[in-house]
Parts: sequence; structure tokens; C-alpha cells
Amino acid sequence: MAFNTIHYSDGLKVINTTSLIKGIVLNLIIRIFNVEITPMKFLRLFLLIFSFTIGKLSFSQPISFKNLEKDKKVEVYIGRKFFTAFIYPDNMEKQTLYPIVNAKGKFITRGYPLDPRPFERTDHPHQVGLWFNFGDVNGLDFWNNSFAIKPADKPKYGSIRFNKIESINPKNGTLIVTANWVDVNNTILLSELTSFTFYGKGNLRTIVRETQLTAKQEVSFTENKEGLIGLRVDRSFEEPATVAETFLDAQGIETKVPVLNNEGVNGVYRNLEGAYGATVWGKRSNWVALRATKENEVITLALLDHSKNTNYPAWSHARGYGLFAMNNLGGRNFDKNTEAVKLNLQAGQTVVFKHKLVIGDDLSDESINKIAMDFNK
Repeated sequence: MAFNTIHYSDGLKVINTTSLIKGIVLNLIIRIFNVEITPMKFLRLFLLIFSFTIGKLSFSQPISFKNLEKDKKVEVYIGRKFFTAFIYPDNMEKQTLYPIVNAKGKFITRGYPLDPRPFERTDHPHQVGLWFNFGDVNGLDFWNNSFAIKPADKPKYGSIRFNKIESINPKNGTLIVTANWVDVNNTILLSELTSFTFYGKGNLRTIVRETQLTAKQEVSFTENKEGLIGLRVDRSFEEPATVAETFLDAQGIETKVPVLNNEGVNGVYRNLEGAYGATVWGKRSNWVALRATKENEVITLALLDHSKNTNYPAWSHARGYGLFAMNNLGGRNFDKNTEAVKLNLQAGQTVVFKHKLVIGDDLSDESINKIAMDFNK
């Protein structure tokens, strides 16, 4: 039997460059099943097996963007499915990725205050989507600033003002933006250059945020629990609450978080070192994960710190009410026994922070560890 060329009935000829392998496989089929297979039948069988195998394999999916300047956002799609949007409305004090959904389209971010959903908490209106800022930059609170701050108190807060979309690269799944960190008089403290890299494969979704901050004057980041990369999660990912709680922000202002209906609320935190639930708060770890079941689907979220970040590994600022954050500049606000943390930049100096958000199904510690190792290569 010759397999160098396969002839079709319509005269088409296909050169077979793997004749030896096909001959071996064909002979095995004949020996095992005691049947005679013609080259055409073999080709059909080969293509059937090949198609089945390809269908079972998982490949990274293409990333595409929709730059909607009038709506002040850039939508991100994985395959043909919406994943998230980089939004920069004028009435917000920072930019954020909002909303974010998993591979099956379920929200992993809280809707309030932009698009409230039934039975959500309405605390901390500054916690929207996935964002990056800090609670004490030259004494200004960038973290807690929002529409809820009274005009008379605005001088105590800082804002991040959007500059422009620098580039969009679907091939690499990358969006690069610039912004400025300013005081109430729009004096620039820091210029920001941020790249977002989006990735999807099967049920896995990831976002890598790398932010470079350049001082435009002498700038000090003084240790503060309010930072650094934050995600406000959907109600399903919260921990069931049994009592009302009160939280203090960087200005010493109290926020009361009431007890709500706990139906469908089942989030559980864990970290690399094996801490669970509320005990992950204030502990340093390479990664922290949050697992919940939403509408009969197990979803795991994980925040990863990068080994080149200042004060790696970061302190966890993960709260049961739905704030999932990682802070490289928290210091004694989390652990009174640690050394004081203060990051000083002279004009022209830069600092870079890189973090990764992972959205998957029932991710094991082993799976997250592998992702973390790849992230730190």
C-alpha cells in the first residue's frame, strides 16, 4: 500500500508527509480489528480522531477591544464574549475595570453604585470594579474619594485624572493608558502609565495590571491599610454576616455595614500558607484566593503579588463584606510587629507595581501556585 499520495475521486491529490506513521497506525488497526481499510477510509478515520482531539484541547482565545470614546470606556472581549471594560467617566475619582464577568458571563464584581443589583450592600461607594490607588500619598487619601465626599472635605482627598489611551493591541491582549494623580487644585503629584494584559483559555480568565508611577514632585507613600489593588466582589463572594459591623477609613470616618439576607452568600478566603476565612486579613502572602458557588457554578478568584514589587509579599486587605485587596504598603496597619513602611520618591523617580487577577472554576492550591510561578518568571 502506498501512502505518498492520496487520490480523491475528483482528481485532487494530497501529498502525505507522514506516510510512515500512517502506515504503522493502519497496520495496527488491521491487525487489531482484522479489517481492511482503504486509504480513503483511513483518511476519514484520521480526520475524525484529529477533530475529536482538537475539540478536547484548550487554546487561548483571541482578545478584541471596542474603543467607545463617547461612552468613555474600552470594552474587552475574549472570543466573542464580553469580559470587562476599562471605564473613565468624568464623575469618578479614578479609572477602573468594571464590570468583570467570568467565562460563562456571571458577574464577579458588585453592581453598586453604577448599576445596583437587588440585595447588594450599598457601603463604600468608592469600591468599584478592579482599581489601583492608595490611602496616604503626601497626606492625601486617594482610596476613599468618591461622590459621597462633601465638597468641604475634598481638599483631604486626591483624584486620578484620566489622560489618554496610549495603545490597544489585540494581538497581545494589551491596553495601555496614562493618567495623573492630582490634589484638589489639580496639581500633579504622580504621572501613571498602566498596562492591562487580558487572557482567556477555557474557563480561565486573567488580568495583569502593571502600573508605573513617576513622581512630579517629592512624594511620600506613608503606610496605610487602604490600598493598593482592590476588587469589590459580587454578593455571592461575601462571607455570610451574622452581626452588623463598623469600619474606619483612612480619615477615621465610620462606615456601618448591616446584616443582610445571606441567601447564596458563601465566599471563603484562603492563602498560600493555609489561612482560611477572616484570618487571611493582614497576613502577607504571595497569593490570596476567594472561592464561592454562584448559580450552581463554583468560581475561584485569586489575587497574585509579583516578586519584584516593593515589600513583596503584600499584606492581604480582604474583608468578608466584599472588599478583596492586596497592599504592598500597609506595614504596621496590618502587623504592629513589622517595620515601618514608607516609600519616598524624588521628582523624576519611578516605582512599578504588578499584580494579577485570576478568575477560574474550582482552582486548587496547586493550580494557583503554578499560575503564580509562571507570573513571576
